[in-house]
Amino acid sequence: MSHTTLMPSIFVSHGAPTFALEPGRAGPLLRGIGERIQQLPGLRAILVVSPHWQTRGLRVSTAAAPATVHDFGGFPAPLYRLRYPVEGAPNVAEETMTLLTAAGLPVAAQENQGLDHGAWVPLLHMLPQGDVPVFQLSLPVDISAEGALQLGRALAPLRERGVVILASGSLTHNLYEFRHTLDGDQEPYVLDFVQWIRRAALAHDSAALAAYREQAPHAQRAHPSDEHYLPLLVAIGASGASGAEEPVEVIDGGVTYGVLSMEGYVFGKLPSVASAHASQAPEAALV
Repeated sequence: MSHTTLMPSIFVSHGAPTFALEPGRAGPLLRGIGERIQQLPGLRAILVVSPHWQTRGLRVSTAAAPATVHDFGGFPAPLYRLRYPVEGAPNVAEETMTLLTAAGLPVAAQENQGLDHGAWVPLLHMLPQGDVPVFQLSLPVDISAEGALQLGRALAPLRERGVVILASGSLTHNLYEFRHTLDGDQEPYVLDFVQWIRRAALAHDSAALAAYREQAPHAQRAHPSDEHYLPLLVAIGASGASGAEEPVEVIDGGVTYGVLSMEGYVFGKLPSVASAHASQAPEAALV
């Protein structure tokens, strides 16, 4: 099936699980992005790539009604009562498997895979009514930076088939400092790192972004491990042949807990800004 509207490729920072209950600065911005996504003609589904579903080899969720997975511990009880009821997209998942296989990326279906918090937490803000089908693609445990770009490039044709690519990670992700940073403090290295990444993203410099370990300031401190950074490379890889001609929109979500940047990027054109509402967990999602 072909659609004339090119869907966006989006990177979002999903922050701590408490982002579901504490929208802060990023929540209303994601709500505005979601409202604009819903204006896109031909929208069929959202494909999510998250570091909280990692597998050996690629897996695609074919669940018809993916469950809400609370894959975290030690947080306030109301967080575990949240649900994000949404339809899956088994048919689009099958299309994705065909596309990836043709690109030389072996992939298998995984039934009954639920949405991890890297998927449902940002979606709770973006699309609180859960009225757009969602399915997930796993992030291979051994994927490299170049491999993440390649994966994004392989997914790019889905954008012409009514599928939004939503790569969910964290622009900075040092959990040791998350646990030890005092309230109100903000580490200067986070801003340095974010500014460098923003410049590279706006320039569509995928090569620099892939080489961030060698080129970005404070890269090791910002990301002791790669898994929360790699979704950004999937997103910019999926921006495809449009390259620098494709607009890039910054989601300036600020910094939470002193060290977790909530910055994100939209690669591609969205309709004009709709009226943004305060992002809240919908009452229907509370059980």
